[in-house]
Amino acid sequence: MTRLFDLIDYQLKNNPLEASISGRNKDGKWESYSTQKLKDTAEKAAAGLLKLGLVPGDKVAIVAYENRPEWIVMDYAVQMAGMISIPLYPTISVSEYEYILNEAEVKAAFCGALDLYDKLSETQKAVATLKHIYTFDGLNGNPFWETIFDSKGISSVKSIQSNIKGDDLVTIIYTSGTTGKPKGVMLSHANIMHVVTATSELIDAKPQENVLSFLPLCHIYERAVSFCYCFKGVSVFFCGTNNLSGPNGDLAAVRPVAFTTVPRLLEKIYEAIYNKGLALEGVKRKLFFWALELTDDYEIDQQLSMLASLKWKVADTLIFSKWRAALGGNVRQVITGAAPCPVKILRVFCAAGIPIREAYGLTETSPTLTGNSLVPNGAMIGTVGYAIDGVELYIDKTSGEYKEDEGEILAHGPNVMLGYYKKPEINAQVFQTIHGKKWFCTGDIGKLIKGPNGREFLKITDRKKELLKTSGGKYVAPAPIENRIKEDFLIEQMMVIGDKQKFVSALIIPSEEALKNWCLHKRMEWTTLEEMIRNEKVIRKYQKVIDSYNPEFGHIEQIKKFRLIAKPWLPIHEDGSLAELTPTLKLKRRVIREKYSEEITAIYKEL
Repeated sequence: MTRLFDLIDYQLKNNPLEASISGRNKDGKWESYSTQKLKDTAEKAAAGLLKLGLVPGDKVAIVAYENRPEWIVMDYAVQMAGMISIPLYPTISVSEYEYILNEAEVKAAFCGALDLYDKLSETQKAVATLKHIYTFDGLNGNPFWETIFDSKGISSVKSIQSNIKGDDLVTIIYTSGTTGKPKGVMLSHANIMHVVTATSELIDAKPQENVLSFLPLCHIYERAVSFCYCFKGVSVFFCGTNNLSGPNGDLAAVRPVAFTTVPRLLEKIYEAIYNKGLALEGVKRKLFFWALELTDDYEIDQQLSMLASLKWKVADTLIFSKWRAALGGNVRQVITGAAPCPVKILRVFCAAGIPIREAYGLTETSPTLTGNSLVPNGAMIGTVGYAIDGVELYIDKTSGEYKEDEGEILAHGPNVMLGYYKKPEINAQVFQTIHGKKWFCTGDIGKLIKGPNGREFLKITDRKKELLKTSGGKYVAPAPIENRIKEDFLIEQMMVIGDKQKFVSALIIPSEEALKNWCLHKRMEWTTLEEMIRNEKVIRKYQKVIDSYNPEFGHIEQIKKFRLIAKPWLPIHEDGSLAELTPTLKLKRRVIREKYSEEITAIYKEL
């Protein structure tokens, strides 16, 4: 296999499925594409693209609010027609659509429901190349995607396929970006296919088993995983994040053996579990927090004494088994990526028999560079795992900005992108040649740690561009500080500040539910979050939280002052104001600094 669409034929030959990909219809019932139907429909859609007048090499955009089978079908169709897909985030602004669609010279776009057709139609006025817009739902008289299907032109599609090579460009993925305009990452069939074959063994799912997919397919993380699922012959159920939990949720309906997620969703699940524990009384409450305390020292592959094993068995029977049941009862693995996962979250879920394995990569590397596995000694909590087959890592320590054993992570391998679209000057900056090899500069800071099996595990310590430099010339990595302190239940979101300042401070958004519980416990009347964050008792409580974590950091890294913020940071605001988070929930530090410039100025005036 050299092309991504070859995966359908591979599944058809080795593990044909009656439900290869499934999604809920407008009535809320599951509808499935068999492997054969997936292939047939994608070919008809590919022929339809040719009938519209598009030719190999043309760009086609795909966008939807929730994962759905039509997204996958259209992705394969674009590939089969020798065209290049441009996946879009549904939450970005019209101006961002205009920038991307104009730069990529997109000819056609396919979209899901709600306001997406209207957004694309508005965008079309400023994008001369965009001639066709179709919807997957056909609501309100909007053009329906099935109207382009063409059974007669499939022979032309097959002729085009015969000339497609693995090294051909297959997609341009525009990075969400924490600063500046998005850049188009050019990936070939071979780039992504290498990740598919090299990482499939890291996913514990067998042919015919069910998996759940809810992370955005427009992001290379979930998209590459979807190709892995096709390769492994598992049934994929697509859904959104609004109906995951509960007795009627998608977890209970699908009972998946595996799924991918991001740390923020795991944090929310844990917060919900913890708050339920707080609501318990008497013996049940004591048992809950006794079991929770057991997880503090948990290590993967740990050897337990007979007494310790008995304690874990009791905790599992009474407490942890209920957590697994809430996830459908079948989950053998959860893979997390896209952002650092707090160590406490990893320990708690792994200890509860819900193995979480953290992986690492970038859009530019298709995406996976490293991953923790389920094999004995194949994981280290606090690291992002070891390099996948074919990938080499190099820690560049030449800048002198970092600790002795740290440096910028450079990567070399067949999954590294072709380059940024129409950005030769940036390409020259992100690639460098060392020892005769071309290395991609990730912009992440890390170090390699020897594992128990002799493997080198990678630990990420920060982003190169996010390093703060105090007025005293000391460098501070904000991400490790934020990730550690956010483990406290009272803190929902947090950003460390202090660039060019005498000391480090923080903006903190309280966890409203946890703060309500604390106030109830202290017999404090709750009004609104806006009012409560000005309450002296509340401020003193958060000072105690900060004081409890500060000793874990060097003197220059400790939080000297903070401000509590009531309004949550989001990836999109209905009023159209600038979002504080990227679509993958990373902090847009520049935006946050600008929005809260008055608060930041006030912090450093109070000297």
